[in-house]
Amino acid sequence: MLTPTERGGRTAGDGYDLGHHGDAEVGEGLVDLAVNVRTGTPPPWLAEWIAASLTGLAGYPDGRAARLAVALRHGRADEREVLLTAGAAEAFVLLARALRPRHAVVVHPQFTEPEAALRAAGHPVDRVLLPAADGFLLDPAAVPRDADLVVLGNPTNPTSVLHPATLVRELARPGRTLVVDEAFMDAVPGEPESLAAAREVPGLLVLRSLTKTWGLAGLRIGYVLGAREQIAALERAQPLWAVSTPALAAAVACMGADALAEAADAARQMAADRAYLLGRLGGFGAVRVAGDAPAAPFVLLRMADAGQVRERLRGLGYAVRRADTFPGLGPDWLRVAVRDRRTTDGFLNALSTATTELPVR
Repeated sequence: MLTPTERGGRTAGDGYDLGHHGDAEVGEGLVDLAVNVRTGTPPPWLAEWIAASLTGLAGYPDGRAARLAVALRHGRADEREVLLTAGAAEAFVLLARALRPRHAVVVHPQFTEPEAALRAAGHPVDRVLLPAADGFLLDPAAVPRDADLVVLGNPTNPTSVLHPATLVRELARPGRTLVVDEAFMDAVPGEPESLAAAREVPGLLVLRSLTKTWGLAGLRIGYVLGAREQIAALERAQPLWAVSTPALAAAVACMGADALAEAADAARQMAADRAYLLGRLGGFGAVRVAGDAPAAPFVLLRMADAGQVRERLRGLGYAVRRADTFPGLGPDWLRVAVRDRRTTDGFLNALSTATTELPVR
């Protein structure tokens, strides 16, 4: 189903606040279940590595080593297939600046920054809304064939759905730019559905972030993978020295073998913690989990009076993310980050209190 959006601004004509993010939910004294950054990060070794880079601040940033490290990590021998960015969010702005789409489509529900960036640059955007009844799973046939820019998250924020790579590949076609936001893919054990190394897919751009696994939201480091000519076009739209020396150092560090092994361990632990959360949520008759098999470090929950529940949870010391700002979702949805079992137990006790007397959906 397609719904046209307005140009300009960060609030769509249908009232969705595209500029709302989980950090707005966090407050003093609240346990943070609203932001999807792994707790306890950055690890001490990474913080020390970044601190050591500060001795080079007098010189201009040199991204060559970081670009090569990222390229090799994803099986790309040519570093010109990599663009380093000030977080994945900058990549969405660069796409909006560099591309001139005739028919841009964003597949929702998903992270709102791609649509916000396109609209702010004056590009009309159509939406393909994946229905909850189908588990928010991608249907390639729902995307118009004439769309020359398609944006999809995988795994998707906020639904936690991991779309099969075979389905995502069906979206690619000559003359179309296919943007796949894989900001949370490194939280999926083994990354089985990643297209980061898929050099043969026409028009494919894959966006990645180091924010979530490594706790670097304040440093701003991400990257884009794609064909050389596509990357060159984005680079022409990027300001000089957009990525700082400490951020470049972090990129090199996070591509190392030991770092990748640590990230893999963290992904497996997160999957176990998510399974524990889902198992306990099964005892809540008034709460439903979106999708058949959540795959990201968060889950999307549906319940009656979700806004009231969210406020009750705040009163009980827990911040969760409202989800009615995501196109395709309404006031009965909340997004909750996966945390360790002790935190989960405390949250679920609070949720039990907050959902008392809610009707079963």
